[in-house]
Amino acid sequence: MPLQKSEIYTIDDIYALPEGKRAELIDGHIYDMAPPNRIHQKLVSQFTKILGHHIEKRNGSCEVYPAPFAVFLNKDDKTYVEPDISVICDKSKLDDRGCNGAPDFIIEIVSPSSRKMDYSTKNTLYSDSGVREYWIVDPEKERTTVYRYEEDAAPMIFSFQHDITVGIYGDLKINISELLK
Repeated sequence: MPLQKSEIYTIDDIYALPEGKRAELIDGHIYDMAPPNRIHQKLVSQFTKILGHHIEKRNGSCEVYPAPFAVFLNKDDKTYVEPDISVICDKSKLDDRGCNGAPDFIIEIVSPSSRKMDYSTKNTLYSDSGVREYWIVDPEKERTTVYRYEEDAAPMIFSFQHDITVGIYGDLKINISELLK
């Protein structure tokens, strides 16, 4: 839920938040972030490990960053997000603050407080900003919705028991039920 303020927020407002308070900024509106639960953190850890290992094994140039990691999608100062997992293949987008521009691959793990944001607001935001692939991993519904924006294809929905191919790699399959064991 956005904080109410008549004027538009900027990245300066995000950096002025009290220590330990996490929030995202989308089109000048601040959205508080609830603390993640154990399943959420387990999935973040597992995805980071699997993706990092895959990249390393193939001497790839992409880098994996789990949240909290700053992603500045637009050239303005009114949008700042912290995807649960960001994979960036163009290292020129990286600096000490985070990623400037769209990551190649983003994974968001749905929590009760982020459901609308992940499925709607962020889906539009990531599609419009040039993200190549976006996964919405929904532990409550035990399904993953996969968007491959660069293919301009309809979203695909997979149960946690199915192997899902990571589109930006093609040779990496992830079975989310295996990650939760």
